[in-house]
This record gives sequence, structure tokens and C-alpha cells, in this order.
Amino acid sequence: MTLATVPRYDSEQVSEWGERAVVVGAGIAGLLAARVLADGFAEVVVVERDSLPDEPVARRGVPQARHVHVLLKGGESTIEDLFPGYGEEMLSAGGVVFDGSRDVHFYLEGDYLADGPQRIPQYGATRSLYEQLLRRRVAGLDGVEFQPNCRVVDYRLDGPGTTVRGVTVEDEASGRMELATDLVVDASGRTSRTPAWLERAGYESPPVDEVYIDLAYSTTLVNRPPAERRSYVVAASPACPRGSGMVPIEDDQWLVTLYGVHGNRPPTNFEEFESFAATLPVSDVEKLLADHDQTAEEVVQYRFPSNVRRRYEDLDRFPDGLVVVGDAIASFNPIYAQGMSVASLEAVLLHHALAAGGRDDLARRFFGRTEELVDIAWMMAVGGDFQFPETAGPKPRGTDLVGRYLSRLFRRSHTDGVLRDAHFRVMMMEQPPTTLFRPAIAWRVLKPTGGVPNYRRKMPRIREFPYLKR
Repeated sequence: MTLATVPRYDSEQVSEWGERAVVVGAGIAGLLAARVLADGFAEVVVVERDSLPDEPVARRGVPQARHVHVLLKGGESTIEDLFPGYGEEMLSAGGVVFDGSRDVHFYLEGDYLADGPQRIPQYGATRSLYEQLLRRRVAGLDGVEFQPNCRVVDYRLDGPGTTVRGVTVEDEASGRMELATDLVVDASGRTSRTPAWLERAGYESPPVDEVYIDLAYSTTLVNRPPAERRSYVVAASPACPRGSGMVPIEDDQWLVTLYGVHGNRPPTNFEEFESFAATLPVSDVEKLLADHDQTAEEVVQYRFPSNVRRRYEDLDRFPDGLVVVGDAIASFNPIYAQGMSVASLEAVLLHHALAAGGRDDLARRFFGRTEELVDIAWMMAVGGDFQFPETAGPKPRGTDLVGRYLSRLFRRSHTDGVLRDAHFRVMMMEQPPTTLFRPAIAWRVLKPTGGVPNYRRKMPRIREFPYLKR
């Protein structure tokens, strides 16, 4: 499922779903879940361990907040549906709009990709600004209450042990207290405690897929001329397991990230940061760093050991009154920038699941819907990670075969902007991966360029790569 295949948010479907819902976590996934819950619950309580100041600052509970975040088209359009005017607010608050087709110089498979034939507007901003603006909009909804500096320490089951009826929360001021609730949404992220709680409550925890990439990335800020929108993305490869990503953001700055996988660790001081950039296969990032002053006081680092997917859809038993969203379901290699967009589309799937059947059997219906969405993001992330021979974990069927096809597509994209555009729209969670195998695109990928054409090259078939059926 992508933007093209997930039904859009429809306020006409809303009905009354209950008295109170509790959202655990005030990150992007939690804020978007609170938005759709506010349509049908009289009260929505968002419980967050961190303080929530009304300014765009990085929170301790979001260790990756100071690094590059990109709102892909699938997420951008979905958030605009949920919060009309959000894009204009982003620009008014200092965010930047740039052309993902021409302003982003994308180095992949040995060269830069050709410019695409159509403009693709994208927003550039810090993660903290994205979140602050969403938090303001959610706080303005009727019936929504935030409880910062507070944590959920337990879910409360009913007598038969089949339905979550409340949560136990704790903060320094009030100590422990219980909140009765009709629905709990766990948006607490990668460190979610729901799997452990399920085992304590007599349920099975979900099966887990984990693919190890051993990613480390370092980020800093540099000065940007106000009219400049240029940025560079340099993809790591087995030949050079280092890369870079950057985005123009508020306050006339670029947010610049350098990363490495499988033991290639970027440094945490600026001089060595520049030296690391010099090891990339192109010199543009190194030159940009040399030509523009650093505006941050430090270089910050974040490590991401593995992609993790919890398969809640495979559980035979799951308590009513509880669902899980966002990184608490699946967290992907952040280099692919899927997290905010997956969370946005999951919020709309939660909206439709509630609209279709209210709270009855909600978890089973919701997890069934999200499986197809997560399939696509998971395959794109781990499919890219498995180009490195050191990557370990369960490899989805068909990964190598489709990887060869995509490698050829990328090389052809060096001179074919149509192929760049087709791939970019899949990467942006806008179009499904099947679009890359349509006859017009497949011909551009596989047509001979000279010499003896190799028509016997085996072309991937959809049944060999299950997520392409979605």
C-alpha cells in the first residue's frame, strides 16, 4: 500500500467510537494517531515521557531528531489531508520548499541520476519543526489533552483478561494513577514495551524479523545562501560503504549527514567530518562543507543497529482495546526516510478501520491493513541493505533478483530522467513498486544499448517478490 492505493482520509466516515482513548508517545506517529482518534472519541489523552515545549527543539526521547528527516510525498499528502494548510504553516515557520527532481543531486550506481521530467515539490525542515507544528495542531483539537513528563507503566486488563480497559501512568508530581480508557494506541517507538507486556499478561509476543545493517551517522549544520536549494544524496555501496544526505532547512542552513554501514563510523568533530566526506566517491559534499561555515556547535551521532519488524498480524490472540503504530511495529533503516510517511499512512488506515467497524475486533483488522503497507517499506529498506554482503537477517524471497533489475534501472537513470522519476515516486511512497515493472518502464530498463541484446536475461516476475502484488 502507498499513497496511490491507500484510501484517503474521509471526515464523512466518522462516528462515535468511545469516551476516551490514550496515545502512548507524542512523536509523529502518536500525534497523527491522536488526530484521527479525536474524530470519534470524546477525549484523547497523549502521554509523553519528555517535556513538550512550544518551540522546535530536539527531545531526549527522539535520539535521531537532530539528523536529516525527509517528509516523502506519501506522508506529505496524507498530513495535508489531516491538517489542511500544514504545508503553508511549514513555510511560514521557516521551512523550505525545493524540487526533488532537479535540486536533489542523487549519486547512485556510479554516477548522478538525470533530472526528472516533472517538478516534485518537497519540504525541507528539521524533525523538531515538523513535530512542533503537528503538536500545535493536535493540541487545538477539541477533547485532546497532553500529559508531558509522564510515562505509561502498565496496561490494565478487564476481569477475563481479554480487553485493555485502562493504563497506569506515573509522573514525578502526582505519582501513579490509573486512567480508564476505551482504546490504547502504543506509539512509543522502537523501544515499545508492548511485546514484553503481552507475555506477562499470558499472550504471545509478536514474531520479530531483524535485519542487521550496523548503521552509524553523524550530522551537523552549515550556512546556506538564502536562495540556494541544492542538495546532494550519495548512496553507499559495497564498493564504498559510506554515504551522505543533506537537506535545506530553516534559518538559511543545510542539515548535512554523513553515514557508514558495517563498521564505517563517521566522526564527531568537524575537521574529521570533512575528511570523511573526502572519502565519498564524489567531491561535491566535501567542497560544500569547505565553502560554507558550520553553524552548529557540534557534530552529533546516532547509531542504528538493525531494521526491526514486529509481526502483530501473525498473532492468533491479541487483547481488544489496544493497537500498535509507527516504529513500535517496524523501524526501518533511516537512510531511506520512510518513518514519517509510514506513520502518516498508518494513521489513515486506523481511521478507516475505526470507520468500518468501530472498536470491534479492531486490532486484527488494523494489523491486517498495515501488513501490506509495512511490506512495501520493509522490502525497500532491507532490499537496499542486502546489497552489502555483511548484512545479516531473514532475506525476503526475490530480493537478489529484483535487486539486479533495480541496479540496471539505476544505471539507465543516469541518462533517463523518466526512470529517475518512476523510481523516485516509488521511493516517496507515492506509487506502488509494481509501476517499475510496467511495460513502458521495463522496456526503458531492458532495451539494448548496443552490441548483442541479451533478451534471455531473466526478468523478475511479481510472484517471485510477494510485496509487489500489493
